Amino acid sequence: MNLAVIEPTPAKPEHRSLPALTHLDLLESEAIHILREVAAECRNPALLFSGGKDSIVLLRLAEKAFRPARFPFPLVHIDTEHNFPEVIAFRDRRAAELGERLIVRSLEDAIRQGRITLRSPDESRNVHQSVTLLDTITEFRFDAMIGGARRDEEKARAKERIFSFRDEFGQWDPKNQRPELWDLYNPRVFPGEHMRVFPISNWTEMDVWQYIARERLEVPDIYFAHRRDVIRRGSGLLPVSSLVRPKPGEEVLNVSVRFRTVGDMSCTCPVESTAATPEEIILETAVTRITERGATRLDDQTSEASMELRKKEGYF
Repeated sequence: MNLAVIEPTPAKPEHRSLPALTHLDLLESEAIHILREVAAECRNPALLFSGGKDSIVLLRLAEKAFRPARFPFPLVHIDTEHNFPEVIAFRDRRAAELGERLIVRSLEDAIRQGRITLRSPDESRNVHQSVTLLDTITEFRFDAMIGGARRDEEKARAKERIFSFRDEFGQWDPKNQRPELWDLYNPRVFPGEHMRVFPISNWTEMDVWQYIARERLEVPDIYFAHRRDVIRRGSGLLPVSSLVRPKPGEEVLNVSVRFRTVGDMSCTCPVESTAATPEEIILETAVTRITERGATRLDDQTSEASMELRKKEGYF
Protein backbone atom coordinates (compact mmCIF):
# COMPACT_ATOMS: atom_id res chain seq x y z
CA MET A 1 0.00 0.00 0.00
CA ASN A 2 1.36 3.34 -1.03
CA LEU A 3 1.33 5.96 1.66
CA ALA A 4 1.17 9.59 0.57
CA VAL A 5 4.00 11.65 1.88
CA ILE A 6 2.76 14.93 3.20
CA GLU A 7 5.39 17.62 2.95
CA PRO A 8 5.35 20.16 5.78
CA THR A 9 4.25 23.62 4.73
CA PRO A 10 7.31 25.85 4.80
CA ALA A 11 7.06 28.63 7.31
CA LYS A 12 6.65 32.04 5.79
CA PRO A 13 9.58 34.33 6.55
CA GLU A 14 8.75 36.89 9.19
CA HIS A 15 8.82 40.41 7.80
CA ARG A 16 9.55 43.07 10.31
CA SER A 17 8.66 46.47 9.02
CA LEU A 18 11.09 49.25 9.79
CA PRO A 19 9.73 52.17 11.77
CA ALA A 20 8.49 54.97 9.55
CA LEU A 21 10.78 57.94 9.20
CA THR A 22 9.60 61.05 11.00
CA HIS A 23 9.70 64.52 9.50
CA LEU A 24 12.75 65.23 11.68
CA ASP A 25 14.51 62.18 10.24
CA LEU A 26 13.88 63.48 6.72
CA LEU A 27 15.05 67.01 7.55
CA GLU A 28 18.14 65.61 9.26
CA SER A 29 18.95 63.41 6.27
CA GLU A 30 18.62 66.34 3.86
CA ALA A 31 20.87 68.55 6.00
CA ILE A 32 23.55 65.86 6.35
CA HIS A 33 23.50 65.38 2.57
CA ILE A 34 24.02 69.14 2.10
CA LEU A 35 26.92 69.23 4.56
CA ARG A 36 28.62 66.32 2.82
CA GLU A 37 28.02 67.99 -0.54
CA VAL A 38 29.83 71.10 0.73
CA ALA A 39 32.74 69.01 1.98
CA ALA A 40 32.97 67.16 -1.35
CA GLU A 41 32.53 70.07 -3.76
CA CYS A 42 33.94 73.15 -2.04
CA ARG A 43 37.65 73.82 -1.68
CA ASN A 44 37.74 75.77 1.60
CA PRO A 45 34.42 75.97 3.50
CA ALA A 46 33.67 77.18 7.04
CA LEU A 47 30.72 76.82 9.40
CA LEU A 48 29.34 79.92 11.12
CA PHE A 49 28.89 79.20 14.84
CA SER A 50 27.58 81.89 17.18
CA GLY A 51 26.40 79.76 20.09
CA GLY A 52 22.77 80.28 19.07
CA LYS A 53 20.25 77.46 18.79
CA ASP A 54 20.36 77.13 14.98
CA SER A 55 24.14 76.87 14.85
CA ILE A 56 24.00 74.39 17.75
CA VAL A 57 21.76 72.20 15.59
CA LEU A 58 24.26 72.58 12.73
CA LEU A 59 27.04 71.29 14.98
CA ARG A 60 25.04 68.16 15.83
CA LEU A 61 24.32 67.59 12.13
CA ALA A 62 28.03 68.02 11.35
CA GLU A 63 28.85 65.44 14.04
CA LYS A 64 26.47 62.97 12.40
CA ALA A 65 27.85 63.76 8.95
CA PHE A 66 31.58 63.46 9.72
CA ARG A 67 32.34 61.86 13.09
CA PRO A 68 34.54 60.14 14.18
CA ALA A 69 36.71 62.30 11.90
CA ARG A 70 37.27 66.00 12.53
CA PHE A 71 35.01 68.45 10.74
CA PRO A 72 36.35 69.26 7.25
CA PHE A 73 35.97 72.97 8.02
CA PRO A 74 36.68 75.39 10.89
CA LEU A 75 34.04 77.17 12.96
CA VAL A 76 33.80 80.94 12.45
CA HIS A 77 32.10 83.65 14.51
CA ILE A 78 31.81 87.34 13.67
CA ASP A 79 31.68 88.93 17.13
CA THR A 80 30.02 92.33 17.50
CA GLU A 81 31.37 92.57 21.09
CA HIS A 82 27.75 93.34 22.03
CA ASN A 83 26.71 89.71 22.33
CA PHE A 84 25.19 88.21 25.45
CA PRO A 85 28.03 86.97 27.72
CA GLU A 86 26.20 83.69 28.38
CA VAL A 87 26.15 82.90 24.66
CA ILE A 88 29.83 83.74 24.11
CA ALA A 89 30.82 81.53 27.06
CA PHE A 90 28.73 78.70 25.62
CA ARG A 91 30.33 79.21 22.17
CA ASP A 92 33.85 78.85 23.52
CA ARG A 93 33.05 75.87 25.73
CA ARG A 94 31.21 73.96 23.01
CA ALA A 95 33.99 74.46 20.45
CA ALA A 96 36.53 73.24 23.02
CA GLU A 97 34.42 70.17 23.87
CA LEU A 98 34.26 69.24 20.19
CA GLY A 99 37.97 69.87 19.71
CA GLU A 100 37.28 71.94 16.62
CA ARG A 101 39.09 75.08 15.47
CA LEU A 102 37.17 78.29 16.24
CA ILE A 103 38.05 81.47 14.33
CA VAL A 104 36.70 84.66 15.92
CA ARG A 105 36.88 88.04 14.23
CA SER A 106 35.63 91.19 15.96
CA LEU A 107 33.96 94.32 14.64
CA GLU A 108 36.19 96.28 17.02
CA ASP A 109 39.12 95.86 14.62
CA ALA A 110 37.20 97.44 11.74
CA ILE A 111 35.94 100.21 14.04
CA ARG A 112 39.50 101.07 15.15
CA GLN A 113 40.60 101.12 11.50
CA GLY A 114 37.82 103.56 10.63
CA ARG A 115 36.17 101.11 8.25
CA ILE A 116 33.03 101.03 10.41
CA THR A 117 31.65 104.30 11.74
CA LEU A 118 29.06 104.18 14.51
CA ARG A 119 26.61 107.02 15.00
CA SER A 120 26.58 106.37 18.76
CA PRO A 121 28.43 103.97 21.10
CA ASP A 122 25.24 102.01 21.83
CA GLU A 123 24.12 101.70 18.20
CA SER A 124 23.19 98.21 17.06
CA ARG A 125 26.19 96.63 15.37
CA ASN A 126 24.24 93.95 13.50
CA VAL A 127 23.99 96.06 10.37
CA HIS A 128 27.79 96.45 10.31
CA GLN A 129 28.71 92.76 10.53
CA SER A 130 28.97 92.44 6.75
CA VAL A 131 32.26 94.38 6.74
CA THR A 132 34.02 91.99 9.14
CA LEU A 133 32.39 88.92 7.60
CA LEU A 134 33.63 89.79 4.10
CA ASP A 135 37.07 90.66 5.50
CA THR A 136 37.22 87.22 7.13
CA ILE A 137 36.17 85.47 3.93
CA THR A 138 38.93 87.32 2.07
CA GLU A 139 41.53 86.67 4.80
CA PHE A 140 41.02 82.89 4.78
CA ARG A 141 39.87 82.60 1.15
CA PHE A 142 36.72 80.74 2.10
CA ASP A 143 34.63 79.65 -0.87
CA ALA A 144 31.60 78.50 1.15
CA MET A 145 30.13 79.74 4.43
CA ILE A 146 27.67 77.35 6.09
CA GLY A 147 25.00 79.13 8.12
CA GLY A 148 21.91 78.32 10.16
CA ALA A 149 19.45 80.68 8.47
CA ARG A 150 15.96 79.33 7.83
CA ARG A 151 13.33 80.44 5.35
CA ASP A 152 10.63 80.83 7.99
CA GLU A 153 12.62 83.44 9.93
CA GLU A 154 12.10 86.43 7.68
CA LYS A 155 10.69 87.21 4.22
CA ALA A 156 14.09 88.04 2.67
CA ARG A 157 15.50 84.72 3.84
CA ALA A 158 12.56 82.97 2.21
CA LYS A 159 14.08 84.01 -1.14
CA GLU A 160 17.36 82.23 -0.45
CA ARG A 161 18.54 79.15 -2.28
CA ILE A 162 20.18 76.45 -0.14
CA PHE A 163 23.40 77.17 -2.06
CA SER A 164 23.16 80.95 -2.29
CA PHE A 165 25.63 82.58 -4.67
CA ARG A 166 27.65 85.67 -3.70
CA ASP A 167 29.62 87.67 -6.26
CA GLU A 168 33.23 88.89 -5.99
CA PHE A 169 32.03 91.76 -3.78
CA GLY A 170 30.24 89.36 -1.42
CA GLN A 171 26.85 90.69 -2.50
CA TRP A 172 23.59 88.83 -2.98
CA ASP A 173 21.30 89.37 -5.94
CA PRO A 174 18.01 87.51 -5.35
CA LYS A 175 17.28 87.70 -9.09
CA ASN A 176 20.59 86.07 -10.03
CA GLN A 177 20.51 82.74 -8.23
CA ARG A 178 21.01 79.25 -9.57
CA PRO A 179 18.16 76.78 -9.97
CA GLU A 180 18.07 73.88 -7.52
CA LEU A 181 16.21 70.97 -9.09
CA TRP A 182 15.88 67.53 -7.47
CA ASP A 183 18.38 68.46 -4.73
CA LEU A 184 21.12 69.06 -7.31
CA TYR A 185 23.41 71.88 -6.25
CA ASN A 186 25.95 73.89 -8.24
CA PRO A 187 28.66 75.20 -5.87
CA ARG A 188 31.18 76.18 -8.56
CA VAL A 189 32.55 79.70 -8.19
CA PHE A 190 35.29 81.80 -9.71
CA PRO A 191 38.12 83.12 -7.50
CA GLY A 192 36.76 85.83 -5.21
CA GLU A 193 33.20 84.54 -5.36
CA HIS A 194 31.68 82.26 -2.75
CA MET A 195 28.55 80.43 -1.66
CA ARG A 196 26.44 80.79 1.46
CA VAL A 197 25.02 77.37 2.29
CA PHE A 198 21.95 76.85 4.50
CA PRO A 199 21.46 73.15 5.39
CA ILE A 200 18.45 73.83 7.65
CA SER A 201 16.80 76.29 5.29
CA ASN A 202 13.68 74.10 5.12
CA TRP A 203 13.37 73.78 8.90
CA THR A 204 11.02 75.85 11.05
CA GLU A 205 11.47 77.20 14.56
CA MET A 206 9.27 74.32 15.73
CA ASP A 207 11.50 71.78 13.94
CA VAL A 208 14.60 73.25 15.59
CA TRP A 209 13.15 72.94 19.09
CA GLN A 210 11.78 69.46 18.43
CA TYR A 211 15.24 68.42 17.25
CA ILE A 212 16.88 70.01 20.30
CA ALA A 213 14.47 68.04 22.50
CA ARG A 214 14.99 64.77 20.60
CA GLU A 215 18.79 65.04 20.58
CA ARG A 216 18.91 66.47 24.11
CA LEU A 217 21.12 69.31 22.96
CA GLU A 218 22.42 71.82 25.45
CA VAL A 219 21.64 75.47 24.66
CA PRO A 220 22.47 78.71 26.51
CA ASP A 221 20.27 79.29 29.55
CA ILE A 222 18.82 82.54 28.21
CA TYR A 223 16.68 80.51 25.78
CA PHE A 224 14.67 79.34 28.81
CA ALA A 225 12.43 81.38 31.09
CA HIS A 226 14.23 83.47 33.70
CA ARG A 227 13.59 86.74 35.46
CA ARG A 228 15.30 89.78 33.98
CA ASP A 229 15.06 93.58 34.14
CA VAL A 230 13.55 94.91 30.92
CA ILE A 231 12.00 98.07 29.55
CA ARG A 232 9.20 98.42 27.03
CA ARG A 233 10.41 100.26 23.96
CA GLY A 234 8.43 100.39 20.76
CA SER A 235 6.84 97.02 20.08
CA GLY A 236 9.21 94.96 22.21
CA LEU A 237 10.97 94.43 25.49
CA LEU A 238 14.64 95.35 25.76
CA PRO A 239 16.90 93.79 28.39
CA VAL A 240 18.53 96.37 30.63
CA SER A 241 22.32 96.21 30.28
CA SER A 242 25.38 98.39 29.91
CA LEU A 243 24.16 99.08 26.37
CA VAL A 244 20.48 99.64 27.11
CA ARG A 245 19.48 102.12 29.80
CA PRO A 246 15.97 103.39 30.51
CA LYS A 247 15.10 106.72 28.95
CA PRO A 248 13.10 109.35 30.84
CA GLY A 249 9.62 108.02 31.39
CA GLU A 250 10.56 104.37 30.82
CA GLU A 251 9.89 101.99 33.69
CA VAL A 252 12.20 99.09 34.53
CA LEU A 253 10.21 95.87 34.89
CA ASN A 254 11.40 92.58 36.33
CA VAL A 255 9.51 89.85 34.48
CA SER A 256 9.85 86.24 33.43
CA VAL A 257 11.20 86.18 29.87
CA ARG A 258 13.08 83.99 27.42
CA PHE A 259 14.91 84.71 24.17
CA ARG A 260 13.70 83.16 20.92
CA THR A 261 16.83 84.33 19.12
CA VAL A 262 20.10 85.80 20.38
CA GLY A 263 22.23 88.56 18.88
CA ASP A 264 23.27 92.13 19.59
CA MET A 265 22.11 93.07 23.10
CA SER A 266 21.09 96.55 21.93
CA CYS A 267 18.34 95.27 19.62
CA THR A 268 17.48 91.69 20.63
CA CYS A 269 14.25 91.46 22.61
CA PRO A 270 13.05 88.65 24.84
CA VAL A 271 9.42 87.58 25.05
CA GLU A 272 7.40 87.12 28.19
CA SER A 273 7.36 83.42 28.96
CA THR A 274 7.38 80.77 31.67
CA ALA A 275 8.69 77.99 29.38
CA ALA A 276 11.64 76.41 31.16
CA THR A 277 12.18 73.26 29.06
CA PRO A 278 12.36 72.46 25.33
CA GLU A 279 9.00 70.69 25.62
CA GLU A 280 7.35 73.78 27.09
CA ILE A 281 8.93 75.96 24.39
CA ILE A 282 7.50 73.61 21.74
CA LEU A 283 4.01 74.14 23.19
CA GLU A 284 4.47 77.93 23.14
CA THR A 285 5.82 77.86 19.59
CA ALA A 286 2.80 75.86 18.42
CA VAL A 287 0.42 78.72 19.24
CA THR A 288 2.50 81.79 18.39
CA ARG A 289 1.64 83.72 15.23
CA ILE A 290 4.67 86.03 15.14
CA THR A 291 7.99 85.00 13.58
CA GLU A 292 10.94 84.92 15.93
CA ARG A 293 12.78 87.78 14.22
CA GLY A 294 9.59 89.79 13.73
CA ALA A 295 8.97 89.67 17.46
CA THR A 296 12.50 89.96 18.81
CA ARG A 297 14.81 91.91 16.47
CA LEU A 298 14.23 95.66 16.47
CA ASP A 299 16.85 96.14 13.75
CA ASP A 300 14.71 94.12 11.30
CA GLN A 301 11.80 96.52 11.73
CA THR A 302 13.34 99.61 10.10
CA SER A 303 13.69 100.09 6.36
CA GLU A 304 17.30 101.30 6.53
CA ALA A 305 18.38 98.11 8.30
CA SER A 306 16.04 95.66 6.60
CA MET A 307 17.24 92.10 6.21
CA GLU A 308 17.06 92.19 2.42
CA LEU A 309 19.15 95.35 2.18
CA ARG A 310 21.76 93.93 4.55
CA LYS A 311 21.90 90.64 2.67
CA LYS A 312 22.47 92.45 -0.62
CA GLU A 313 25.45 94.14 1.03
CA GLY A 314 26.94 90.85 2.24
CA TYR A 315 25.12 90.01 5.48
CA PHE A 316 24.71 86.40 6.65
